[in-house]
Amino acid sequence: MTTVQRDWPGLVRRLIDRTELQLLDVLDGLPPTWLDEPVEPGTNTIGWLLWHLTRSHDRNVSELHGRPQLWVDAGWHATWGMAADPDETGYRHGPAQLAAFRSPGIDAVAGYHDAVVTMIRGYLGQSPADDLDRPAFSPTLGDTVTVEERLVGVVMEGLQHVGQAALLKGILQRRSA
Repeated sequence: MTTVQRDWPGLVRRLIDRTELQLLDVLDGLPPTWLDEPVEPGTNTIGWLLWHLTRSHDRNVSELHGRPQLWVDAGWHATWGMAADPDETGYRHGPAQLAAFRSPGIDAVAGYHDAVVTMIRGYLGQSPADDLDRPAFSPTLGDTVTVEERLVGVVMEGLQHVGQAALLKGILQRRSA
């Protein structure tokens, strides 16, 4: 099956930009303590969700771009006090790991996300028109899918998790009112 080759990088960029705007909206006016406040024990927090979506974007698009992840290469792991492990994205974290997770602060969450979005824009700016059909192996996932399939996952996960974070912010706002 041949993929329609319209301005797919522009479309993906607009979706990534929308995710970034929504992420910044979640962070706007958010009390820093709410980053790590679960609405129920054992559930994802705002900080964990925003970290996880950014880690996923970093891992996936760095692999597509053939470059090291910013998490390791730019030292973002140290900001979180975590190991320089390219496989650590939060995937399959259980209640104990969620409870132990601590965000380094609103500026760090926004800063890492901004760095990843800048990297994604760089990738999209130099992607050939036929890149969507290219098979892309992920050493961290251990699978091969097309670039298109990987980018669909990136966009879907980003929108899903930023929406979840916005919902949690609304719940916490209502509880504090």
